[in-house]
Amino acid sequence: MVSWDKPFTSVLRGQSLRTPPIWFMRQAGRYLPEYRAVRAKHPSFVDFCLHPEDAAEVTLQPIRRFDVDAAILFADILLIPHALGQGVRFVAGEGPLLEPTVTRELMERFDRASANTVLAPVFETVSRVRATLPKEKALIGFAGAPWTVATYMINGQGTKDPAATRRLVYADPAMIEQLMSILVDATADYLIGQAKAGADALKLFDSWAGGLPEDLFRRLCLDPSVEIARRVREAVDVPILYFPKGAGPLYTLAAAQDAFDGLAIDHALPPRWAKDALTSATALQGGLDPLLVVQGGDAMERAAKTLLETFADRPYIFNCGHGFVPETPPEHVAELVRIIRSF
Repeated sequence: MVSWDKPFTSVLRGQSLRTPPIWFMRQAGRYLPEYRAVRAKHPSFVDFCLHPEDAAEVTLQPIRRFDVDAAILFADILLIPHALGQGVRFVAGEGPLLEPTVTRELMERFDRASANTVLAPVFETVSRVRATLPKEKALIGFAGAPWTVATYMINGQGTKDPAATRRLVYADPAMIEQLMSILVDATADYLIGQAKAGADALKLFDSWAGGLPEDLFRRLCLDPSVEIARRVREAVDVPILYFPKGAGPLYTLAAAQDAFDGLAIDHALPPRWAKDALTSATALQGGLDPLLVVQGGDAMERAAKTLLETFADRPYIFNCGHGFVPETPPEHVAELVRIIRSF
């Protein structure tokens, strides 16, 4: 059963803290020299993610360096396709490549029963981190939401415009339904495994939620994510965050769901609008443009204080509206933490 006495989980329960808890997406990443040293030991990124000792080490690095309030499991949203049997590799300068792209025939060959066995090293990473992490720090487990993972699986790579996936929704809805069902099952099992291993909270990343018509957002993003949250809650008592990046005004549909304990907001969403429109969400998280952390200085400080002022009277977790980029100076992150803690 999750402990609710940490600042991070207390906010997800509905408490408004004078100093909000802090963590950052991609807080363990290439901008840190200590991360790069560990990454260099592994021939592939997937191998790195499935090496519990080293994955635990880089999960803990931002806690040691910045004293943030939560660690997020070092893994990747594409481990589920890997576990099902789709080839996943990461190419320098290109990002992830998934081969072959998903077809009905490939889905029939997916080894769904063995997926969590393949992912067992991730659960060991969670256990290792939770055993080492100070008790007041939260450990966040995560997965990609089904629509986002399906987009990668169908396109075979990252894309600026997931139009190919959307076209397939119209051209072959039965195939999409089959793939989404597989991903709901696998993702729910994966998150339950993380929670049982010691994760204090879970987050669903729906990175491709933007640009969908309302009916498709409901059917492809919201409904599968709500179903995953329902299954997780049946198995474990753990708070759940949802991040429908780029959803704009459709965020209100997610806020109306009681399946989620908090919503992560992206940096394109106006903070004042989010505060006024998303009143039914228990907690909000995020909002700072991560490129401001690259810039640092007065611009970063002004934007951070605007967020702190805007959300001062409601449950709020400080974060960026997306993950840190590799060019982020670590000293700017340390300064941002100082600004928040001294507000």
